[in-house]
Amino acid sequence: MSGKPRLTYFNGRGRMEPIRWLLAAAGVEFEEIFLETKEQYEKIIKDGVLMFQQVPLVEMDGMKMVQTRAILSYIAGKYNLYGKDFKERALIDMYVEGITDLMQMILIFPFSPPEAKEKNLDSIKERATNRYFPVFEKVLKQHGQDFLVGNKFSWADVQLIETILVVEEKIPAVLSGFPQLQAFKIRMSNMPTIKKFLQPGSPRKPPPDERYIETVLKIFKK
Repeated sequence: MSGKPRLTYFNGRGRMEPIRWLLAAAGVEFEEIFLETKEQYEKIIKDGVLMFQQVPLVEMDGMKMVQTRAILSYIAGKYNLYGKDFKERALIDMYVEGITDLMQMILIFPFSPPEAKEKNLDSIKERATNRYFPVFEKVLKQHGQDFLVGNKFSWADVQLIETILVVEEKIPAVLSGFPQLQAFKIRMSNMPTIKKFLQPGSPRKPPPDERYIETVLKIFKK
């Protein structure tokens, strides 16, 4: 194994995508192992690699890490994306948790039945435009800086730009009433490491398709 972090997950976004985003934003190259069969998944459980029998799994610095939040906070701390003190860290945590609540709705959307899709999309739009995006619009306006916390790029900025782009895939005009977030999106998308991650051929995964959904359901089927 090389010195690069090794990520084990499905060949799709899911809970691994924010980890890919954070590593890429930190300028860290990584390797990926894609789960394609139930047997693969059962083998790593049998081998005792998955503490709670769940992926994502990230192997780095001699550790086999599970639980998305723990992995993200480790990466953020290691690469100086977690604020300069405990107060900044608390702000970053609050912003990240809020963004994660919205992302959870997006995460389960592809698995919702066809008859519920329109209603669920309306719910995502309502939450984004009335609960979550107004918070970050206000933070950026009052803060008067390029970034959400302090005047330094952090994990919270990475989570927010990922979420903005994912919501825009489903609701293209979602930022129409948020000029601060529009400017934030442009700034973040032009940061060298993020710009590189947004190029074709990067490890960034496309929106979930039928093959991804079938693979996930097949592996988790009891």
